[in-house]
Amino acid sequence: MRISLLIALLFISTISIAQNKDFTIEQMLKGAPHKVTKPLPQFVKWVDDKSFVLKRDGKNMLIDCKTGKETDYTEPTPSTAKTVLPEVIIKNNDLYLKTGSEETQLTNNKDIEKNPTISPDNNYVAFTRNNNLFAINLNSKKETQLTFDGTDVILNGFASWVYYEEILGRAARYKSYWWSPDSKKIAYMHMDESMVPMFPIYSEEGQHGFIEQTRYPKAGDKNPEVKIGVVNPDGGTTVWAAFNEKDDQYFGMPYWKPDGSALWIQWMPRTQDNLKVYEMNVTDGSKKEIYDEKQKTWIDLDDQSRITFLSNGKNFILQSDAGGWMHLYLHDMNGKRINAITSGNYTVTGIDLIDEKNQMLYFTCRKDNSARYDLYKAKLDGSGLQRLTFGEYTHRNMQLSPNGLYFITTYSNTGSPDAMALVNNKGKVMKELGNAVGEAFETTALAKTQLLRVTSEDGKYELPLRIVWPLNYDKSKKYPLMINIYGGPDAGTVYDGWQLNMQQQWWAKEGLIQVAMDHRASGHFGKEGVNYMHRNLGYWEMKDWITIVKWLIENASVDKNKVCISGFSYGGYMTCYALTYGADYFTHGLAGGSVTDWSLYDTHYTERFMDAPTENPEGYKTSSVYSYIDKYKGLLRIYHGAMDDNVHVQNSLQLVKKLHEKKKHFEFMLYPGGRHGWRNLREQDAHSANEIAMFIYKYLLEKEMPKEVMR
Repeated sequence: MRISLLIALLFISTISIAQNKDFTIEQMLKGAPHKVTKPLPQFVKWVDDKSFVLKRDGKNMLIDCKTGKETDYTEPTPSTAKTVLPEVIIKNNDLYLKTGSEETQLTNNKDIEKNPTISPDNNYVAFTRNNNLFAINLNSKKETQLTFDGTDVILNGFASWVYYEEILGRAARYKSYWWSPDSKKIAYMHMDESMVPMFPIYSEEGQHGFIEQTRYPKAGDKNPEVKIGVVNPDGGTTVWAAFNEKDDQYFGMPYWKPDGSALWIQWMPRTQDNLKVYEMNVTDGSKKEIYDEKQKTWIDLDDQSRITFLSNGKNFILQSDAGGWMHLYLHDMNGKRINAITSGNYTVTGIDLIDEKNQMLYFTCRKDNSARYDLYKAKLDGSGLQRLTFGEYTHRNMQLSPNGLYFITTYSNTGSPDAMALVNNKGKVMKELGNAVGEAFETTALAKTQLLRVTSEDGKYELPLRIVWPLNYDKSKKYPLMINIYGGPDAGTVYDGWQLNMQQQWWAKEGLIQVAMDHRASGHFGKEGVNYMHRNLGYWEMKDWITIVKWLIENASVDKNKVCISGFSYGGYMTCYALTYGADYFTHGLAGGSVTDWSLYDTHYTERFMDAPTENPEGYKTSSVYSYIDKYKGLLRIYHGAMDDNVHVQNSLQLVKKLHEKKKHFEFMLYPGGRHGWRNLREQDAHSANEIAMFIYKYLLEKEMPKEVMR
């Protein structure tokens, strides 16, 4: 638990004392305009590899990359009529084909069509209805039903809850079918969730209320049985991949080979420690193994950028953290690894461009500082690694030219507002394109924000924290501390980069020290760090956070009697854990939508880290908030949406009951109709914000809440 003396002296000595002018109440609380920052130009498009269009002050400007010359740009009039691509929209629960300003109704029935997706050749649209998969030929308008066994528990092309939430992702909107690139086939998942336990979600609406039933597998429960098939959009028999659907297993998002000749399927057992990729023969369903990865802890299945095919048809790039850090590896199409493209103790976060002609890969990573993002390039054979971005900044929104000769970056750090620059592929800045520093930046009192690191208790990690200091900070005084966290595995929240958050500015004016902090398993230290959480959620997060809190109390004038932690979902779990397990250091907590015992959360997420309850009973016990109720001694405010279908309100209700039994004082608020959050419920959202503000004023600031704060 140490920090370098130089850094400590630097941050204490450079905290901003009041400058010329404070923000107004209207600016901080009501969103009134200010001139501290100004908008950057807006990137429009690359015209070719040597010029691009930028919108500046409402005008489109064509910029020459080599000379930097700017000229007015007008979109050229096409010499021939531009092809208008069709789209399918949903109106009144029916499908309509929209081409330009024309609309043609495709379906007309009482049933609801979901997730319409046009084929790559624009000749078909697929969709689901009553948990069956359908396709319509957009030329003949003929509708073809592709599956026939859909029921309330048999799903075709429509995902069960656990697949939607944990594997395919919320962006899929429950869609679990995929067009082949040549539009000749549709791959889809068939799910039988009849054996999955039903969880009741209660609504208070109306005279009698109602129960919403959800098939939700909690840790240790039966999962849906899944199989993957391929079908022709004009109908016919589905060809099923050669897996046993009765096996306890998971399937990830499949990948079509670029020519549509085969389907690659991601598979793993329920233990989630062995990933295999199989190539499915779409004619007979047979499969051959392409890739096999094993880890002692777990492998994430919900990684939707794992495989990138090269256009040469001979290679693919695979992203894997099996070596302890996320890196890129070149393979041939039979799955043989040719070489590592990247390596070392840093995390690759994504591929930006592959220049196959020059055998060059451009990628984003967190290499020089885990709290910053940079653009790098390397040869596909792993040689020639070079940083292309510059300075002690985090770089984002990189826009690469078609062949990677140039790129545009937006960059900043905690003390410097966003700026935009054009850079060539050797890392040379060709032209500054804009800066968000406004005319009032130097004359406005801004709360000082800094990125710091504290050494973990065992000396292995430099734990990052982002701190917003109170205005007119005086190190001789004691200040209440507000910590905002999430905390889950590989889910860090501390990053360098400019943020002008007016709510933070308000709390800084009111005298709060505000902190976000990350632990060893937050992703800053690769999969090596994240692996600490295996079979032991809660412990290492709290151990590292206690180290940071102790440092803040000793070195940053934090009042040890006013250490408040706030979080939602996994952050709610960590808040409850902090007020029980960590009650000697955390005195106040705001816990929203919290998991309170991991036996109450879903199979795929929970067992990925914890294994099944029967395999790890001690881990489930030590990770449970309930195990430390006797230690609770501060003040916890618990709040939850009554209809939360992700983290069920059951979690908070069980915690409330445990606190009742121990005669502990706490606060509790239920939001009727609220799901996993309630931003779409205006009154509940305003009430929740007001209650949190009142909590801060009453217990941390110990003064009346100004009426202007009320929403």
